[in-house]
Parts: sequence; C-alpha cells; structure tokens
Amino acid sequence: MPPELTTPRLRLRLRDGRDAEWNRELLAEDPAAPERSLEEERARLDAQHQAAEQAGFGLYTIELAETGEALGYCGLIVGRASARQPELAYELMRRHVGNGYASEAAAAVVDAAFTAGFPVLWATVASWNAPSFGVLRKLGFGPTRRAGYDGGSVFVWLRRRAPRPRHRTLP
Repeated sequence: MPPELTTPRLRLRLRDGRDAEWNRELLAEDPAAPERSLEEERARLDAQHQAAEQAGFGLYTIELAETGEALGYCGLIVGRASARQPELAYELMRRHVGNGYASEAAAAVVDAAFTAGFPVLWATVASWNAPSFGVLRKLGFGPTRRAGYDGGSVFVWLRRRAPRPRHRTLP
C-alpha cells in the first residue's frame, strides 16, 4: 500500500508521532480508552508507523487537503482478521462525523488495498454503530456473522471481496 493517498477533499498519510496530540484528543472522546502522556502516544504512533512500513499496510491520518487539519484515521489492521485478509478500521473525531469523510477515506483505502492485491477485506462493527454500517454498505461490505467480544458487546463481521477482473470480449 502506498504511504499516502489522496481524494478530492482529503489527504491520507501513514500515522506517526506527529499525530500524538490530536490522537490523544480522539482517544479522550472514549471514557474507556487508556490515558497516555504525549510522549507515550508519540512513541506508540512511531512504533505503529514502523510496523506499517514493515507489514506493507497500516493506519493513515485523515487530513483535510486544504488545511491539513487532522480529522481521524482510516486504514488496514490485522485486528480480528489476518495479514492476508486485513480489517478496515476508521474513526473520526466527533466534530467531523456526518460530512462523508469516513466514506471518502475508506473508499480510498479499499481501492488501494484491492489494487495492492488483497483478495478480501473485513470489518467488525459494534451492533449499535449504525453510521459505520452505512459507510460499509456504501463500500460494498456485507455482514457474515455476529460475535460477542469486549465485555459482552456484540460485533458484526462484514466482508468485501476484491472485484473480479473484467474480461474483454474480442470482436
């Protein structure tokens, strides 16, 4: 996967320690998220960046193309899936939800993943998260099963297979 992706409104680049401050703000929106110092978060994101470079995929910071403002992240992780068939993950700061940014960023990541040769992509979504189901439905993901995790929450597994190449019919 390339280290950077662009769309008409967004720039996606592999996350690193430069993203620590806004990422701590994002994490603070979830009361269950662990608290880390700015230095700890920088180190964590730099390690995540190195792992992404080695694996060939990872999480991208989503930025507005015009201003460079960070909105959240989107990319591929092993998560509950595998390195051969990774999981699409994304999260936006609440103030940026509802503008189509998640759909736009995720579409760029999905296209890049299939171009890179991934045969299948997965996503897992908490059953209460209707907006994420809408994003994934737009991208062609379909549900496959339900499973309980994380203190009893129910997650839905969704999958999308790579598009099949079209064969041209010769005249």
